[in-house]
Amino acid sequence: MSDSERTLYDEIRDFLKAEQQVYGAFSVPDPEKAVFDESAEEVSVSAEEAKKEYTVDEKEPEYLLPLEDKLKKCTTLEQLKVLCESADELRTDLEGTNLVFGVGNPQADLMLIGEAPGEQEDIKGEPFVGAAGRLLNKILEAIKFNREDVYIANILKHRPPGNRNPNVEECEASLPYLHRQIEIIQPKLILCLGKISGNTILGTDVSLKKMRSEKHQFRGIELFVTYHPAALLRNPQWKRPTWEDVQAVRKRYDELGGRP
Repeated sequence: MSDSERTLYDEIRDFLKAEQQVYGAFSVPDPEKAVFDESAEEVSVSAEEAKKEYTVDEKEPEYLLPLEDKLKKCTTLEQLKVLCESADELRTDLEGTNLVFGVGNPQADLMLIGEAPGEQEDIKGEPFVGAAGRLLNKILEAIKFNREDVYIANILKHRPPGNRNPNVEECEASLPYLHRQIEIIQPKLILCLGKISGNTILGTDVSLKKMRSEKHQFRGIELFVTYHPAALLRNPQWKRPTWEDVQAVRKRYDELGGRP
């Protein structure tokens, strides 16, 4: 055996021994007893090529996947919720907040989207459970919906400090998760509650009055915008236009064959 053959053999043998520690026992012949056919055609094989031949491909760890791939792997709301629980980018500057993922019928034909959780929502981990939530329940009942019939979520999944409005960075970080939530639910209609919700979903920067006056499209889904219930508590004069908006939603819902 020539010196170059012995060096190559030693490299391969050392590599195979290392593999043996991972994949179990297999035999490695002694170089002195190895048989080389001198008449055979000489083949030059590097140590790196030998390693490639014996290397077993492993799947990329979950945490290293791009966000888009992580979201695609979520085919149910429960899976998406688990992903949201570990997503640091969804958190705001307020420490110790709870995830407020969403609530309602996972196959709802009507999805309501607010802006961000408040104090009560943070405590209970459910959107629209404070005073604004109670008013929203009354609005739904007035157009013959139970809360359990629809699905309710927010742009943000965590409460911002001081119950302030979501900022641009928070909305941008949250949108991919919300988009996947919408894709899983596949509602026939979306009702955005408040100017920030409407502008964020539609990618615009216009007045609530202008958004209210039009029926919009979001990825093939019809979308309406109305006042946020919290705004109605501060400005009761907006209750009548809100009533007109939700009546239009109910009418279109029935035309599209929404259930119930």
